Amino acid sequence: MSVGFLLSFEGSEGCGKSTQIALLRTRLEAAGRSVVVLREPGGTEIGESIRHLLQHAKEGSAMTSETELLLFAASRAQIVREKIRPLLDAGTFVILDRFLDSTTVYQGIARGLPLESVRAINHFAIGGTLPQLTLVLDMDSATAWQRIHQSGRELDRMESQPQSFFEKVRQGYLEVAQAEPQRIQVIDAGASPEAVHEAVWERVSARLT
Repeated sequence: MSVGFLLSFEGSEGCGKSTQIALLRTRLEAAGRSVVVLREPGGTEIGESIRHLLQHAKEGSAMTSETELLLFAASRAQIVREKIRPLLDAGTFVILDRFLDSTTVYQGIARGLPLESVRAINHFAIGGTLPQLTLVLDMDSATAWQRIHQSGRELDRMESQPQSFFEKVRQGYLEVAQAEPQRIQVIDAGASPEAVHEAVWERVSARLT
């Protein structure tokens, strides 16, 4: 049986994750790999309900940082066991649009919750299922914030945060990447989509057997 691969994409809102995930998926499938893309929060029926509560429901306006943390963890615990592990066992290349590092950065570093507690909750939620590779798409926070606010669409709770929050998120990702250089690699997302994709492909192909 072929062995699956777990890759996560991280970065602030507006960094271009969706574009790069689509480009990578196309290239991997052209190379004959079976690919599934999942998003966090979400990816399961339970997770999508949690996603709506976290991002769009009017009730979310009163949500505390602690509640936010636990809801993200609940969605993650479900997707790991319902989707990710079975897919990896079947030899699938799984691409995650966000995973545990988002919680470390957004709820831990940016929201200011105790990092020790965040890491413990993350550990419980994933049960040892870690990405082999995590790519952080790094972009200047002012540029990312402008991209989001000039998109013309309705923004969710995270996208509606002030630019100062975007900067905390950016610095948080750089911190976690520095702490885990074997797993987490940073890519400059300020270049053209094509150039960013080539940087992504260089790092992914180096890990494929």
